[in-house]
Order: sequence, then structure tokens, then C-alpha cells
Amino acid sequence: MTETAAASAPAPLSCTPSPLWGEGRVRGGVCESPRDFARGLRRRQTDVERRLWTRLRDRRLLGAKFTRQVPIGPYIVDFCCRERKVIVELDGGQHAIRAASDAGRTAFLEGLGYRVLRFWDNEALGNTDGMLERIAQALIRLSPRPSPQRGEGEGRR
Repeated sequence: MTETAAASAPAPLSCTPSPLWGEGRVRGGVCESPRDFARGLRRRQTDVERRLWTRLRDRRLLGAKFTRQVPIGPYIVDFCCRERKVIVELDGGQHAIRAASDAGRTAFLEGLGYRVLRFWDNEALGNTDGMLERIAQALIRLSPRPSPQRGEGEGRR
């Protein structure tokens, strides 16, 4: 093989997930672990995800601890509060053509006991405070019962 033939040979295909399918289940060959794929998504977050993350991080909403781009089963969810079992998903335009797969994804996550809240990107940008209010309502509705005060409860002596 000549030098020019070697130089014009196509580069080997890299193993990256298709951007068409977004951050959900990786279609086709799995090239990296879900944890590594989620880490990459955290580095490449969208403007909408960045805006919501600044309001959810560091227990800023009702003291609930949220994490972002969390692998759960075969999926990677946008934001998750594990202690209160709430998932927040931000849906861009590609989700309009994937309603059936999103419904299956939601059913799977709800089967694990999570409450899944879905918001369109334009809603998140145009009404961030309203979206945060709906998330807060879900956190309050699902919060565990408080521990009894000292001297309350069964088995008092």
C-alpha cells in the first residue's frame, strides 16, 4: 500500500451513540457503560438542563437532594431525587415523535416507585417558576412522614 492510499483510507468509526436519540436508552451497540455515558451527558448539558440544575442543586428546592443524568435500569433520567422518588424529565422536540417509547420508559420508572414529571423545554424556559412549583408539589406529596417527637409514639415508658 502506498503512502497516499494509506492517507486517504477512511478513519475507523468511533463508537458514539446517535445524537438523534438523545439521552435515553442507547440504540444500537453499547459503546460505554451507562455511568460513563451519563457522565458525558452531564458535561454536555443543554441550556434548559443547566437552568433547571441551578435551581435544584445543593438541596435548593425544599431541601431535596437531586442528581442529574442518573442511570436507572436501561435509562438515564435527567434529574432524580432518590430519597423522595421523584424524576424530572425535560423533553425536547425529538420526544414528540417518540411518545410510545417515552410512555414505556415512564411505565418502567413508575414500576420502580418513582413519580415521573415531564416538561417540554419551551415550558421550562418560559415558565421556570411554575415548573418548580409543580416539582415542589410532587416533593411535598411524596415526602415521608416525619419522625415522632421525643415522648410521642408507641412504646413510651
